[in-house]
Amino acid sequence: QVQLVESGGGLVQAGGSLRLSCAASGSISSFNTMGWYRQAPGKQRELVATITSGGSTNYADSVKGRFTISRDSAKNTVYLQMNSLKPEDTAVYYCNARKLSYSKWGQGTQVTVSS
Repeated sequence: QVQLVESGGGLVQAGGSLRLSCAASGSISSFNTMGWYRQAPGKQRELVATITSGGSTNYADSVKGRFTISRDSAKNTVYLQMNSLKPEDTAVYYCNARKLSYSKWGQGTQVTVSS
């Protein structure tokens, strides 16, 4: 079973940047969609961005133009480049891998944006 490990979270000032990484223990090429989700305290988990095996991307309206998702199949890693961060981006960010009805989550990485 593939394991997903996120890294790259931390504390950053508003307007700053972070790059999150999601390293898979196996090939990500077998998954239809890889994605990033986030959950802020007291809120439901929400989609941030997804990327398909064909390279098509989808973003939440709140992050369009600021965040970029990418994948490196050779390294079995998915990235989330986050620019122009805002305090409302503060959340635990989770990596997800999906194929048909199968869905795998990572343990999450905390992102905190100070004002």
